[in-house]
Amino acid sequence: MWDFSIGRSLGLMRRTAPFIVFRMAVYFGIACAYVIATGTGAGIGWGIGGFGDDGFQAGATMWGGILGFGLTAGVIYLLREYILYIVKAGHIAVLVELLDGGEMPGGRGQIGHAREVVSARFAETSVLFAIDQLVKGVLAAVTGLVQGIASFLPIPGVQQIMGLVRAFLRIAIGLVDEVILAHAIRTRSDNPWASARTALVLYGQNAGTMLKNAAFLTFIVYGLSFLVFLAMLAPAAGVVYLIPGAWSAGGVVFALIFAWAVKAALIEPFAIACMMQVFFKVTAGQVPDPAWDARLSQMSNKFNRIREQAQAWVPTRTAAPSAPGGTAYPQP
Repeated sequence: MWDFSIGRSLGLMRRTAPFIVFRMAVYFGIACAYVIATGTGAGIGWGIGGFGDDGFQAGATMWGGILGFGLTAGVIYLLREYILYIVKAGHIAVLVELLDGGEMPGGRGQIGHAREVVSARFAETSVLFAIDQLVKGVLAAVTGLVQGIASFLPIPGVQQIMGLVRAFLRIAIGLVDEVILAHAIRTRSDNPWASARTALVLYGQNAGTMLKNAAFLTFIVYGLSFLVFLAMLAPAAGVVYLIPGAWSAGGVVFALIFAWAVKAALIEPFAIACMMQVFFKVTAGQVPDPAWDARLSQMSNKFNRIREQAQAWVPTRTAAPSAPGGTAYPQP
């Protein structure tokens, strides 16, 4: 039914406990920032609204909360490259080494080690972020190809079914793109763009298996997230009660924020560990298929941009030997 071991993934979560705690601190810190800023904005709006009638005060409270929420969202948007570089890629680096049989230091040493590994593969946060964004675009193109093939099947109602599948697979892409980054770290290549290109071709060759497992895990991730959302509704309503001029929709919004924090800190790492197992297993011993390379070049301009960046990349250090399974194109 699936190609990963749930027990092994849980074991990886246990062995990377320092990073799990770090992720919890980061994502729950973000969730608290949203709540505090929204509550502060609502409080300021409520105070300003005291100079008018009840309707004006209610409107001022709502807009104050919205502005506080929006300000926090803007700050998080500016920090998105740093979060990807330090939190997500760092955890992936540790998971890669453990999957390959390596040993990791404990405590804060694990986080520092991960930062060194990521820095060795991606010199700057902007490089990693640019690769991540382009990879998402290429994955969407591959998913579109799979959907296009299904649309030609002479099955009644297939278009309606594919509409649901399309929405589902868009979410599943979020689990796959970090596996592409895992390959770039695992190969220890001095050219991260070339590693991403190789991983995308290997992904295309095995798209059916990868999407099947990603779809299954997406169901688990969002099913668990929905249960967390329901559990968070009561405490979120309590927080809203403390905000002046209690914001009726705030309970749902805050519950969603805290459910997102649990998903990002605890549930997603488990799913990524599962997908890494699948990718490393199905691509073991494979070499990039030139036919798939050409197909991706035709269907995605973003893949061509990755290839151009790989050819133009100037190494900044001596390339380290590839880890097992690190087949790649010749480096420029």
